Amino acid sequence: MSIADSYNSWADFYDTNKNKTRDLDQQVTQQVLQDYNFQLILELGCGTGKNSIGLLEKTEALIGLDFSIKMLEKARQKITSDKVELRQADLKEDWNLGTKQPDLICCNLVLEHFPDLDVIFRQAAQVIAPEGKFFLCELHPFKQYAGSKARFENSKGQEDVLEVYIHDVSEYLDCARKNGFQLLQLEEWWDEPRDGNIPRLISFLFSK
Repeated sequence: MSIADSYNSWADFYDTNKNKTRDLDQQVTQQVLQDYNFQLILELGCGTGKNSIGLLEKTEALIGLDFSIKMLEKARQKITSDKVELRQADLKEDWNLGTKQPDLICCNLVLEHFPDLDVIFRQAAQVIAPEGKFFLCELHPFKQYAGSKARFENSKGQEDVLEVYIHDVSEYLDCARKNGFQLLQLEEWWDEPRDGNIPRLISFLFSK
């Protein structure tokens, strides 16, 4: 099953299945961006809009891109604001923003599905506004080393495991630097109680 087909199948359960990664990601996004406000946010891989609703409180307009039709259908059911534009898009292709320059690009739990990070960083560097922010939150590579992958229980009660790629911390930093981004903040995030576990997520905040 392709990644797009997997997320289409996951859409009906994504917001309701038990998912520590999804829930922690939402908390991290709110915490890291709490002191910022923006004019235009570009959300890459917006999915069912789990982060879009919170991001809307921090911006005048939001464009959400996702390749899953079913995920976008769920997002449109939840989000009716005229500040939002939700589009189906393959993030490997041109994002078709025209002259629009987002001052925040937000990318959550997406890059594990890309073998080449430069595909995203390069286009982000081309479209972002001067001094714009680029926020990433991804499954921590330590968690991936331990065998964690994006997975969900389908309608038949069976577990579907998605194809993913591991990106080391140095790979994110090297790719960012190559495309003209400066690191503002890097944080690691654990489940609570922490109890000595490895971190679940890693987040980066870059500036152009």
